Amino acid sequence: MKLVARTDIGNQRAENQDSYRAGSMPDGTVWAVVCDGMGGARGGRLASSMAAASLEEAFTAGISSVGNSADAHAFLRAAIGYTNAAIYNKAQSTPSARGMGTTVVCAIVRGNHVQYAHVGDSRAYLLHSGGLFQLTKDHSMVQELVEQGSITEQESYTHPQKNLITRALGVARTVTADCGEVEVSEGDVLMLCTDGLSNYVSADAIAGTLAGTPFYEAADELVEKALAAGGMDNITVLLVGVQADAEEEKHG
Repeated sequence: MKLVARTDIGNQRAENQDSYRAGSMPDGTVWAVVCDGMGGARGGRLASSMAAASLEEAFTAGISSVGNSADAHAFLRAAIGYTNAAIYNKAQSTPSARGMGTTVVCAIVRGNHVQYAHVGDSRAYLLHSGGLFQLTKDHSMVQELVEQGSITEQESYTHPQKNLITRALGVARTVTADCGEVEVSEGDVLMLCTDGLSNYVSADAIAGTLAGTPFYEAADELVEKALAAGGMDNITVLLVGVQADAEEEKHG
C-alpha cells in the first residue's frame, strides 16, 4: 500500500482545523483518518486533533484483533463512540470549548477490502478503473434537501446552508457512525477528504487528477486545484494507493 497526504489552511481561514493521521501495520494493513473541526475560538482544532489522536491510538492498539467485516464495523463504531465521548466530556468541562465538534471519515485497508466509517460531511471516494465513486453520504442539511427532492445535486454546491452538518463527534453524548465496505483492486486509489476539497473541486476533476497524476503528486495537485477555485476553507486530502507488493509511506 502507498500513502500520501496534504493539508492546507486555505486562502481565508485564520487557522487549520483539519487533522489527519494514517499508518501501516506490520501485516500490511493500512488505516487512515481525516477530521474537520468546528467550533469557536480554537475549539474546532482541539476537537479534530483529539479525534485524530484517539483514533490513531485505537487503530494501532486494536486493529490486529479485527478479523471479518463485521468485526471491522464493530471496531470502527466502538472507536468512534469512544472518541465522541472523550470530545464531548472535554467540551463540557472546558467553557472555552463548549460547542466544539468534528467530522470524521476513517478506513481500514487490508488485502482487497476497505472497511470505512464516517460522521459528518468529510468524504471517502474510490478511484476504480478510471471512475470515481463516492462511498460516503454526507450527514448534512443539504444532503437531506437533495434526498427530499427540494434541490438538485447541482444546486447543492452553492446552497447557503451547505456547511450545516446534521451529525458530528463531540456535540452529544452518543453518535451513530455510518459504515460500509468495498472491494479494491491493484491500482485503485482510496481518497479521504474534507469539504474544503469536495466543495471546490468537481468529481470529474478529482477523477482526472487521481488517474492522470503520479501518486505521490496527486494530493498536492488536488489541494492546489481547491486553492485556485477559491480555497475558502481548510483543505485536507489523504490518499491510499492499493499496491500489493510494496509498503511505502509518505506524508506531505
